[in-house]
Amino acid sequence: MNDNRIRKNSMVSGALILGVCMVFARFLGVFFRIPLQNLIKDEGMGYYQMSYPIYMTFVAIASGIPIALSKMVSEYNAKGKLEHIRVCVRSTLYIMLIFAGSTSLVLLLFSKKIVMLFGWHHKSYYAFLITAIAPIFVVILGTFRGFFQGIRNMAPSGVSQIIEQLGRVVLGVGIAYMLFPKGVEYSAAGAVIGTVIGAAIAGVYLLIKYCKVIKVFPSGNMINQRKIMRKIISIAFPISIVTTMGSLMVLFDNMIVPKRLITAGFSKMQITIIFGQTYGKAATLNNVPLALSMAICASIVPVIAEARLRDFRLFKSKVQLATKLAIVIALPSAAGLYFMAFPIMDMIFVGSTGGYEILKLFAISLPFIVVCQATTSIFNAIGKYHVPIINLGIGCIIKVSLTYFLVGIPYVNIKGALLGTIVGYIFASSMNIMYIKRKLKVEINNYELLFKPIIATMIMIISVVFTYTNVYNYTGSNTFSCIISIFIGALCYFIMVFGLRIFDFDEIKIRFNRKSKR
Repeated sequence: MNDNRIRKNSMVSGALILGVCMVFARFLGVFFRIPLQNLIKDEGMGYYQMSYPIYMTFVAIASGIPIALSKMVSEYNAKGKLEHIRVCVRSTLYIMLIFAGSTSLVLLLFSKKIVMLFGWHHKSYYAFLITAIAPIFVVILGTFRGFFQGIRNMAPSGVSQIIEQLGRVVLGVGIAYMLFPKGVEYSAAGAVIGTVIGAAIAGVYLLIKYCKVIKVFPSGNMINQRKIMRKIISIAFPISIVTTMGSLMVLFDNMIVPKRLITAGFSKMQITIIFGQTYGKAATLNNVPLALSMAICASIVPVIAEARLRDFRLFKSKVQLATKLAIVIALPSAAGLYFMAFPIMDMIFVGSTGGYEILKLFAISLPFIVVCQATTSIFNAIGKYHVPIINLGIGCIIKVSLTYFLVGIPYVNIKGALLGTIVGYIFASSMNIMYIKRKLKVEINNYELLFKPIIATMIMIISVVFTYTNVYNYTGSNTFSCIISIFIGALCYFIMVFGLRIFDFDEIKIRFNRKSKR
């Protein structure tokens, strides 16, 4: 089979395709929250969000195998061992379905005990019960996305994100409204039902696309399947540990924060509302720029894994540009969310601005999270799994320790959890960058990587604040002022990126769209 049968995207085009789709999907997710927030308020969002970290922890644990699949598919494709690719997908799906089924069974059997163990409000039980069903659909999505990312065809993964969110918005909000007369807790559970159905629909779409594409790949034998299954698990295990640590930070918040807030004098209802503001509103907005980071990470693994097998200079250039992309995305996003926290919160959740100060803390953590994710993906691509495990593991210990001590202080409360996150990710991202420079011998130019993007970001945010202030004073409309100022800021930043030659056309064309000779 010839390579031209396999549709492939370069790193930038792949990240761009997946990034645009994921950002659009995130915006759909934000707009899902608007009617839901208006319907069930901060209390209902608290019920909705309390079980969410457990769901995300499972996603993180399970994500190791699709990432391993993406890496192996890319390497087999580079080596011409195309008969192994079909076996890879079949083996991955088999492992994942067993894992997901077992997880769902445990969560369903011990659902009430888990709610009591974490000290959640008893009304959050119904949303958690529906969340327990989700793993089955998560693994199907993850496996097929890993396959398409491995052959560097990002479009199906991106489209599936949009389909999943559309189902979540339409069905989730619709079912929530239908169940609202029964009580806010049932309405929150209805929103989770929509999320599960959206994932199921997206899974069907990817299955159809997969069946069309896989026909061009030859079949492998059963001996290869056993060997490949062992290899998948050996690669996936350390990756799962790394990806789980980020979600464990949030899960630890769910375990530690409610009890520490009670110690600080808060009631369970107040805690539920705080969680709704923090993770139902502020975290949702923070996740929009993180979608671009996730797109970069998805593109990094197969591209760098393949580049390392071919040419060390090409490998170095990919690492340098991947790191620069992460910084260029993270800095303006963080500045925008920090300086425009109140207007953005007021625009999205009209009249419900509770949590905007928490959004500022999320914004501060954003650059360090993005850099940590990007560098972790680099290590995963080259098999240096131990590096992020150690660095993020220590960062997680730092975060949990600070959270425990700070949240118990009444005037700090939930902000202590965010401060712990910031310090934890500062440590992990800094150590990852140091390893890339010292051990991988990849040069990191601080002037190009930090100074230029910081200058561009400063000029951008000045234009945003200036535009917002003047337009708001003239029109009195917060929404119109936000939209105009964000548009002007994005345009200004784009001009500065090319004006300061952070990226230029030749660099993108030569270094990313260059096709490696076989």
